[in-house]
Order: sequence, then structure tokens, then C-alpha cells
Amino acid sequence: MKHRADGHRRFLGLRPSAWLRRVFPTEPRRASPSAGGYEPIEDYALIGDRVTCALVSKRGSIDWACFPRMDSPSVFARILDAKKGGCWSIRPSVPFHSERRYLPDTNILETTFRTPDGEAVLTDFMPTQAADFERLGESAIVRILRGIRGVVPFEVVFEPRFDYARSLPTWSVHERNGVRASHFDESLTLHTAVPLRIDGFAARANLRLGAGDTATFVAAYRRPAPLVWRSGVEEEAHRALRATEAYWREWIARCSYDGPYAEAVRRSALVLRLLDYAPTGAIVAAPTTSLPEEIGGVRNWDYRYCWIRDATFTLYAFNVLGYHAEAETFLSWVFDMTRGQPQSLRVLYGIGGEQENVEFELPHLEGYRGSRPVRVGNAAQRQRQLDIYGELLDVAYYEHRCGCSVAPDLWPLLRASVDYICEAWRTPDYGLWEIRAAPRHFVYSKVLCWVAVDRGIRLARAYELPCDLERWEAAADEIRRTVLEQGFDPTRGTFTQAFGYSDLDASLLALPLRGFLPADDPRMAATIERIAAELATGPGGRLIRRTSPSFDDGLPGDEGAFLLVNFWLVDCLAMMGRLSEARERFEYLLSLANDVGLYAEMVDPETGAHLGNFPQAFTHVALISSAANLAAAEGRRPLPALAPAQ
Repeated sequence: MKHRADGHRRFLGLRPSAWLRRVFPTEPRRASPSAGGYEPIEDYALIGDRVTCALVSKRGSIDWACFPRMDSPSVFARILDAKKGGCWSIRPSVPFHSERRYLPDTNILETTFRTPDGEAVLTDFMPTQAADFERLGESAIVRILRGIRGVVPFEVVFEPRFDYARSLPTWSVHERNGVRASHFDESLTLHTAVPLRIDGFAARANLRLGAGDTATFVAAYRRPAPLVWRSGVEEEAHRALRATEAYWREWIARCSYDGPYAEAVRRSALVLRLLDYAPTGAIVAAPTTSLPEEIGGVRNWDYRYCWIRDATFTLYAFNVLGYHAEAETFLSWVFDMTRGQPQSLRVLYGIGGEQENVEFELPHLEGYRGSRPVRVGNAAQRQRQLDIYGELLDVAYYEHRCGCSVAPDLWPLLRASVDYICEAWRTPDYGLWEIRAAPRHFVYSKVLCWVAVDRGIRLARAYELPCDLERWEAAADEIRRTVLEQGFDPTRGTFTQAFGYSDLDASLLALPLRGFLPADDPRMAATIERIAAELATGPGGRLIRRTSPSFDDGLPGDEGAFLLVNFWLVDCLAMMGRLSEARERFEYLLSLANDVGLYAEMVDPETGAHLGNFPQAFTHVALISSAANLAAAEGRRPLPALAPAQ
């Protein structure tokens, strides 16, 4: 591995722009759009209304959308089966080039199509509750075409496929107001003045758009199916556009972050807000299922649920940005889910609070670029993952550090969680990576058990809350001592993935972020150096999340470079005072975002193509935290993103 580490050190001497030109040419690296009919994952952008959402490709196709919620069965799923998944495409019927952007400080997507004879703009968004659009449906997707110059011919294809493409819809047509696709008691109605025709199992239209012309399309979901057709939708759509734009700009205006890389931070915040399910405050890990960690592989998971871990990471980011109400809402929701009993705390929940889900496969779907199986549900729900208690206590403590008091009615749950961990920390678990092999005594999990007890002690002292403080202090000391003795390999001079193993693991980068040890402690510094060298892969020394190909996590195949831990390395370097290296790495990671600032869970270490579910909350949270940690290290922000005062 030495040649990789040496090459990486040479890279750190380059200016970011020079390095970017060397590793990534001007033209982005990606899979061909014609590769099996699938667009590259990074060619998608997200729109949503905080109830559900949709992925829109650069070519103007909505290839993923679920109704009525983010975790409901799909209505458009072309991203998981190019032939029968279903999509809603609006694009020129002649060769074209497209560019896109989000309207500043919003989640409203604008795609510009240019052809040899003209130019037109497609605006895509989902009206928020502020738009008062509910009379058309529970959720709606609005698409507005506007001619800019010349004449552009467009083709519209509207082919919903309900229930993960297991059912074909029945159609009804209104000669002036559009078409309706129905499936049992649910429907998706396409309202438009553009004449549509039913062709097989799709509605189609062709139109020519001149400069100044507009065409409006509104797909409204409703259950049960409406009995009447609505008219005048075009005017409502434009009013909803203004209201939705105002909603997003008002929300982002509350962002208190004024440090470096503000544009990327604000975009990440807007992405995370889309993943925050408005009715309950639950936060999904990602809005998609089964986008592969390896093309053609089996590591394809459903992330459309609320993981306690992922949600608390998101709340860190919201707190860093000044959004404290979201944390209070989530903690109250967790209290309701557990009824104050920590033993009943689950790894993940349905976004409506559902406590049971069954993982199953959809064999009729091909999977993204042939990556099978396509899964619904996630069996990790039944795993023991002890770190979630530390995540929960840490976010409560971070609320306190940010000047927000912890609600008194939450203390019984927090206290009971610490009492539980004082005993449970001695048991093995499945860890941060949710392995599907035998459980281990993972160092990350043990450290987060220490975090749970440590933060409980800090909160109890700060608010003079009742607890068995003597027992807690003894447990915290014992956990810490055990980690330092059994989780550290004196021969290599580094911490290890688990007790009794010598493997490195990128999760160890979180130890200084949680205040377990300073980043410049010799034991921690050596661990960081070895991780950067031994877990590096691809150009520039990006990290993978596993230790080595020999590590058995219970699954075949491989995965891409896990972006979360790359940002953690930035944090560690910043906390060690190695700011130049930290900035270089951070700016490189910024270059891996797609054209509108979105990230998947992973990237291919050789090509930079996105892998895994998209967009991924973990990655955007880590970006925000790293930007804040860089600002703190430079003296431009008063608080680090994660670690408590030592």
C-alpha cells in the first residue's frame, strides 16, 4: 500500500484546482446514458414536498417517485427497471443538450434544453403545504415548460406503474383537462391543456414550443380517486410555484452558518430538509431503494426508513446551522416510539412510526443496470446496534451545548437509556456497518456506549437531574478503560475495528469527533495515519469503509468508497491542525458532487461515478459538519460540529 500513501502525499502539495484537473478531466466521468437504458446515478436531481419526493434525470425524465409517502410503493421506477419500471418524460424530440440548476436557495429544479433551432426551460417542483395545493391531491408534481428562443419540439411520455410496477393502470381521458391513471382506489391524474393520447399503457403528447409559449403539467396523486376533474390548473400551478419558492427561501434564510463553503452547505441543508418527513419529523436515510453499492452486485438496500443513527447525524447538521426545533421534534417522536423504554428502541422505524417491516425482494424488477435483488424493507431493524443510544444522548447533549434546554419529559427516556447501556455495553453487536455475519465487540459501538453514559452525566449535572451518578461514572470509566486496553493494538500502535481483531476500520475516525480522545493523541494520530494509508483506494487516496477484502461481513461482492468516512478524515485533519491537508481533501470531496450539489452514499474509487442510494443523508450531513469543523479550526466558528469540550 506504500505507493498509494506516497502518491497521496504528493497530491496534498498541489493546489486543489490543479489536482482536480489531473484526476478528473473537464468532461465528467460516468456510465454511458445508453448503458442498458440507465442514466448514471449522478445524473439525477431530487424534488419533493417533505411528504414524498421524485428523482428527475438530466434528460427530463422522472424515473423514481413513490406515493403517498417516501416509503410507499413506487409509481415511477424506471431507475430500477428501464423497460417496465415506468417514468414521466418531457424532453425535446430532436437531439439536444441540457443544463440544470436549482433556483437559488430552493428545491425547485430548472432544466434548460438547447437544440439547433431553439431553447426551452423545464421547471420541476412539488408544491409544499405552504402552496395550499391540496385540493388537487395529497401530493403533486408540477412541470412547467417555457419557450426561450426559436421553436423546440417536445415529446411527453406519461407511464405510471403502480405498486413497484406490479400493476398496469386503467385509464380515463378528459378531452380538455388531461388523463387519469388508476389502480384500485388510488390514482395519478395528469392535468394539462396539452392534448394527450393513450398509446398502449402510456399517455403521450407532442407539442412545439415557441419563444414565450408555456405548457403546464400537473400530476396529482389521490386516494381514493377523485370523482370530478379540475380545471384552471395552470394558474394554480404558477401560484404554487411562487408559494413554494417563498417557502424554501424563507426556511434557508434561517440558516445561521456564515463559514466557508456556504453554497455547498446550504444545498446540503436543503437536501436534508427534503428527507425530513413533515407529518412526524422522522428523517429518512435516503429516498430510494436498491441503488447498488457495486454495479451488478447484491449489496442493494432499502434506505427509505428512519434510522436512529442517521437521523441524529442529520440533527447535528441542523443544529450546526441553527435549526434547533427539528431536534426537539425528533427527540419527542423517539420518546413516543419507545414509550420511554430504551429496550424497545429499534435501529430503524417507518417514517410514520411503524415498528415492524419485513425485508423482501422484487424478482420481477431487473435492478439498476442489472443489480439484483431489488429489496423492499430492511432486516437491519432486528439487529442489536448499541451505538444508537450514544447517538441519541449525544444529540440531546448537543442541543444543550447550543443553548437549547432539554425538555424535562425526555429525561426519563434518556436516563433509562444510560441505565440500560451501563449493562448492555458488554454484549457484542452488528455495528455501524450493519454486518450480516456474527456480531462482534466493535470499538465504534463501545465508544458510543461511552458517549451515551458520558453525555448522560453531563446533562444530569447541567440540569441537576435525578440519576445514579456514581454508577454512571463508574460505568463510563470502565468502558473507556476497556476500549483503551482491548480496542488498541500496541504492536501496530493503532486502534482496531473490534476487540480481538487487528483490522483497521474507518469508523475509528469518529473517536476524536465524539470526544473520546483528542485527534492529536499519539494513539489516535497513529490510527488516523494508518487509515489514510492502508484504507486508501483509487486516485487521491479516497477511503473505503471496510478494512480489507478478507473482512467477512456476511455478504459477497464489494462496494464503492464510502463518502461519510472521507469527510471524517477531513474533520480529524482539521482537529489535528493540519488545515491545508484538510482543505485539500474537502475541496476534492466537493468535486465529487453532481452538477447540482448532490451526493450518493458512495463513489466508484476509480471513476468517481456515484453508487448506492441517492441522495444520501449521511454524506450531506458529513459535508456540513466538515465545513463547520474547518471553520472552527480556523477560528471562524465558535463550536466544532460534533465533539464536546475536552
